[in-house]
Amino acid sequence: QVQLVESGGGSVQAGGSLRLSCGASGFTFSNYWDYWVRQAPGKRLEWVSRINGVDGSTTYADSVKGRFTISRDRAKNTLYLQMNSLKPEDTAMYYCAASEYLLTGLPRLDRFNFRGQGTEVTVSS
Repeated sequence: QVQLVESGGGSVQAGGSLRLSCGASGFTFSNYWDYWVRQAPGKRLEWVSRINGVDGSTTYADSVKGRFTISRDRAKNTLYLQMNSLKPEDTAMYYCAASEYLLTGLPRLDRFNFRGQGTEVTVSS
């Protein structure tokens, strides 16, 4: 049975840092394209970052480039998102997810093969 368990969300002041973790069982992150996506209150789901399922390269949304870092630990089968210099506009529910093939276009949670339950991040000014 596939399970993704997210942790690390919380409340932080602007300029602070958080690290999100997503532990997986039932499948191997490194065999898939891996993503972090987020949904702010009243807004649509948006891409945050991904790890290329073929070569392991990383991609970031312009809004988080230079502040967020995606990574994965093969031994722990865990996906991470290190978030630094957080801004109030980073406030959202964050989801980890994986897909067999590269997904483009507008993200939808049901497009992924696997996804976490979400962890909430609140950044106050």
